[in-house]
This record gives sequence, structure tokens and C-alpha cells, in this order.
Amino acid sequence: MKSTISIACVATLAGLAAAHNSIISPCPRYSPFGLQCPAVPAGQTADGDINAPISSVQLGYSQPLCRFTTPFATPSATWTAGQSVTIKFNPNAVSHSGGHCEFSMSYDGGKTFAVIHRELQYCFVGSKPAAVTNDVSVSSYTFNLPSDLPSSDKAVFAWSWVNASGNREFYMNCADVAIKGGSSTSYTGPQMVIANYQGYPTIPEFDGDYTTGLQYYTGAKNITVSASGSTTGGGSGGSAPPASSAPQASSAPQASSAPQASSASQATPAKVSSAAPGVAHTPQASSAPSAAAPVSSASNAASAPQSSAGSSAGGSTGACTSGLMQCSGTGYQICNEGVWSPVYSCGVGASCKGTDGHIYCGWP
Repeated sequence: MKSTISIACVATLAGLAAAHNSIISPCPRYSPFGLQCPAVPAGQTADGDINAPISSVQLGYSQPLCRFTTPFATPSATWTAGQSVTIKFNPNAVSHSGGHCEFSMSYDGGKTFAVIHRELQYCFVGSKPAAVTNDVSVSSYTFNLPSDLPSSDKAVFAWSWVNASGNREFYMNCADVAIKGGSSTSYTGPQMVIANYQGYPTIPEFDGDYTTGLQYYTGAKNITVSASGSTTGGGSGGSAPPASSAPQASSAPQASSAPQASSASQATPAKVSSAAPGVAHTPQASSAPSAAAPVSSASNAASAPQSSAGSSAGGSTGACTSGLMQCSGTGYQICNEGVWSPVYSCGVGASCKGTDGHIYCGWP
């Protein structure tokens, strides 16, 4: 059976979903693959698509920030302000050639987020790759929490990611955490960047230029979050995404943080990875596209996943629409720059499955 919808998830192997990416520690909300996860709240179900993006420009959908608005009854982790923490990712995930990652904190239930750490440009790949790749060379990040994070039993930690290659997507996982020993009742940091999300700017594929989209990060306004849940600063505070982007989901839509401002300079306590050279030479924030409306992607071509089983012969040939995917036998093909790729194997024992709108590599 053929379809032209991007792969949403792939097979589970050794208890972990091998698809896009997700954090496994601290356990994000409703993850079936996380480590030391609290019980899923009553009336909710585990999120089998935890690795999938929360938004896709090509597919035209946006889920709520954090995916789910009902928190765990107990925190996934208890941290002390100022301590070193290690964020672990699914080891069977893909890198989409890297991209921009942020790690942020919210004190208003996940409506607004202030950044506490960044891994810009080369998240998951460590340095500039020689070509498009889905190999992951970095599957965990260790950094110090700010010492002035407010103490709270109901803080929300978030990881967000704009991928370098493939469909224009926005990834986000949220974990409910407790913060102890904070030296302040408020924390000020850059407002989390939202992109490739309905009503927000689209960051195009990097195509080898790893300064792509950096102006949104270096130009992010500071936002102050407090233990009381109040928020000040930022673009327009904790305003929700446009109503047209509200997803059809069983959980209530999560209000999102505001679009990124295009002019403010960044006086930021957030740490920027030393593995992100060239930040000082990024375009000026004033040249950033307006956050009031999405910006067209420069390319819709999807990257070709690197299957450990290699590629196989056969499949469609000839012209196609860039960015589309289809099952072909037990594997799948990607239309890259108007030409069908070879057939990429789903791996030993797995096959391409699904219906329109949800194609994946699965086990019998």
C-alpha cells in the first residue's frame, strides 16, 4: 500500500520507540519509554507517539505545548537549584542532522517557559555533519541548573527542538519536576523559541548552513517566571497560539508562550553550548521574519533516514513532490529534491505499515 504522508513513528525495539526523538529521563508526561515514570493520571493513556513532533508545517497540524495538560500526580524528578543534571534521550532515535535544542522551565503549568540551557546548531550530532544524517552521536546532555530557580513542587521542565533536516517540525517533551533549595523567588531567562508551529515562524531546512534560524534564539526577549506562577516580560507574555492552530485532541489545548521578538538583544543567563561556533556572526535579530505569521520553508525535502539494514532495490522511480513518503514493499521511500530515493529498509523483521496520515515501520 502506498501513501504520501511522512513517517510518524517506527518500530519499538528493546522497549524503546525508534523514530524521531524524545527524552527518557526525567520521564516526560505519559511516556511509555521513560525511566522511573510516575503512573499515568486516571483517564489518560500512555503516549505511544512520544517521539513524534508536536507540530509539522508540511502536515499542517500543531498539538498543545507539552502534548498533555494534565500533569503527573507526583514529579518525575526532584532537583536542587544549582545542581548538575543529566537529560537522557531515547538511544534508538534519529538526529535529523542536528538543529537547535533548548531546555526550559515553567512555573505556570506549562504556559510559558524560560530557557535554562541551550544546545544550538549541532544538537544530537556534536559538530557539523559532512552531509545529511540521522545518526546520533550525543544522546545525553549534562548542565548545571541556575541557582536562582525558584523552589516549587509543581515546576515543568521542557526540551524543545527545531530539526536541521527533513520536514519542518517542532519537537517538545515536558516533565513534571520538583525544585528545591532555590535562592530566589523568580528566574529570568530567554523566552523559549517556538517555530515550525502554526502561527509562528518557519525555520527552513539548514542545507548545510547551521546559522539558519539562530536570529530567533539570539534575539529572544527575556522573561521572568516565579514560583507563584506569575510571568513578566517576553513578547506578549503567555498568550495562546492562534485559535486556528488548536489541535483536535482529547486533552485541552495548552496555552503556548508568545512568538519570539525580532529586535531585543539577549542578556541571558542561559548557557550556550561551546559546540555552537559562529553564533556571534548570525544575522541581526532585526532581520528575522515577523513572528506574526509563518514564513515559507525554503525546502520541503525530507532527509533520508539511515537504516542500519541499508537500502534495498526496487520501488518507484521518476518525478515526485519533495517531502512525500510512501511504503514500498517492506520498506519506504522519500521524495528528495523531486526524485524518489532508493527503498530504505525498516530493519530485520519489520515492515512499512499504516494508513493515510500515519505511516510507520512496525513489527508483526
